[in-house]
Amino acid sequence: QVHLVESGGGLVQPGGSLRLSCAASGSTFSIYAMGWYRQAPGKQRELVARIGSGGSTNYADSVKGRFTISRDNAKKTVYLQMNSLKPEDTAVYLCVAQDGGGPYYWGQGTQVTVSS
Repeated sequence: QVHLVESGGGLVQPGGSLRLSCAASGSTFSIYAMGWYRQAPGKQRELVARIGSGGSTNYADSVKGRFTISRDNAKKTVYLQMNSLKPEDTAVYLCVAQDGGGPYYWGQGTQVTVSS
């Protein structure tokens, strides 16, 4: 089992930045693929970014060039740096972990609100 705890969400003005963190329990963090999803009211859950156990990354087209996912295996933490934020980025952001082809483990989510 793995337990995920997100932090770093909040209220920010358009054009601003936030960094989300996801701290993981367990002894096998380094072999997990990690990702960030977001869920906005009335909208489909969207995979925002993912990072593999080897460090490869993928991004949704809507955030490419603005968001950066990274991981620190020694600290068992994954990050999402969000720059040039837009109102349409407003959502609950959820951290997810996967060991190979096994089931997903989800964090509780953290709210990001981009508004004037």
